[in-house]
Amino acid sequence: MLADFLRRAPPHCMVVNLVRSGRKQPKLFSASAGDQARLPFSFAILLRYRKKVIIVNKFRPVIAALALLSASPAALAVDGISFEYGDSDSSNSRVNLYRVGVQWDWNKKLIEAGNWHVGGYWEANLGYWDNRSSGRTGSGLFDVGVTPVMRFQQNSLTGLAPYAELGLGIHLLSQTSVSTQRQFGSSFQFGNHIGAGVRFGERGHYDIGYRYQHLSNVGIKQPNQGINFHQLRLQYHF
Repeated sequence: MLADFLRRAPPHCMVVNLVRSGRKQPKLFSASAGDQARLPFSFAILLRYRKKVIIVNKFRPVIAALALLSASPAALAVDGISFEYGDSDSSNSRVNLYRVGVQWDWNKKLIEAGNWHVGGYWEANLGYWDNRSSGRTGSGLFDVGVTPVMRFQQNSLTGLAPYAELGLGIHLLSQTSVSTQRQFGSSFQFGNHIGAGVRFGERGHYDIGYRYQHLSNVGIKQPNQGINFHQLRLQYHF
C-alpha cells in the first residue's frame, strides 16, 4: 500500500523518496564545462518577477501621481494646470527641476480690502530632478508634492493682474540625496515657497510667475541639508 502511494506521489515528493532510497538526487543547478551554473527556468522566471514587483513598489507613489496628473481636467474638475522649470542655488548641488501640476481653487476670499483679496488654492504636482551634481548619488529623482497656497491678488482680472503668494506643503522624493555632500535624511520633505507673478489675457487665463522654494525635513532625520530652487512657472486657468 505504501509502495503504491509513493509511485503515485506528485513529482515534488520524489526528491524525498530519492533521498530515502539513497539514489542519486536531481541537481537544482545545471552547468556544462566552462559555463556558469544556471538556475532552472522556473526559478529564473520567479526571480525576474520579484525584481519587477520590487521596482513597482518602490515607485508606486510616483505611478499613482502620474495616473492622477494624466487624467483629464474635466474628470478631476481641476481649475488649472502648470509647468515649472527650476535651478538649484544650493552648494554641492547642480540640479535642474521640471514639474507639472494641477490646481483646485478655494473660491473663497479670506481677507478683502478694496480691489484686493487673499484667496488660495490646492496644488498637486509631479517633478523630475535632473541631477548633474559633482559626486552625485544618482542621475535624477522623482518628486511628488501637495501644497496649499495662499495668494494676494486683485478682484478684477482685466489687463495685467499682479499677485504675491506663499505656500507650505509636503513632498515625497524617490531618493534621499543628490550628492555625497547634499543629503536630505528622509524621502519625506516639507516644501515652502514665496512667489510673485502676473495674470493676463481674457479673464486672466494666463499666469506667469517666479518662485523661490526650499525643501527639507525640518530636522526629523539627519542629515538634513535641504535644497533651494529658483523657479519659473507658467500656468493656465480653466
